[in-house]
Amino acid sequence: MALLAYLETLAYWDWFIAGLALVILEILAPGAVFMWLGIAAGVVGGIVFFAPGLEWKVQFALFAILSVVSIVLSRRYLKRKPLATDHPDLNRRGAQYVGRNFVLDEALVGGSGRMKVDDTTWRVEGPDLQAGATVRVAEVNGATLRIEAVPDS
Repeated sequence: MALLAYLETLAYWDWFIAGLALVILEILAPGAVFMWLGIAAGVVGGIVFFAPGLEWKVQFALFAILSVVSIVLSRRYLKRKPLATDHPDLNRRGAQYVGRNFVLDEALVGGSGRMKVDDTTWRVEGPDLQAGATVRVAEVNGATLRIEAVPDS
């Protein structure tokens, strides 16, 4: 009963506080969803400010609709115009090695082996090569680097 009594007295500032809490949650746990929910809560707060007699069920329905609409619109927009970044390979560590040359510490036998790159040992695939050969990373396939031999200059 206490919850129902609270819901019946929902005011615009409740929605503003909820919106602010959701935006703060987005900052703490980024996922590009809480921000849009927070914006939807803020819009509902604005609507309730101008229409204070709006029933709580209508307020929650508006919040649900605005949440879905804001998330869908943001996804469409970001698909057409992705965010520019100065570190496009930040979360794709292997992609930053494509085109770079390295020296094999171990021989590559049977088309696969391991190679130390910076501070990590990677699984590599490529032609059979002796230890000490210079190789270039041609592509990344998951956690495997595809390498090719670099001819001696």
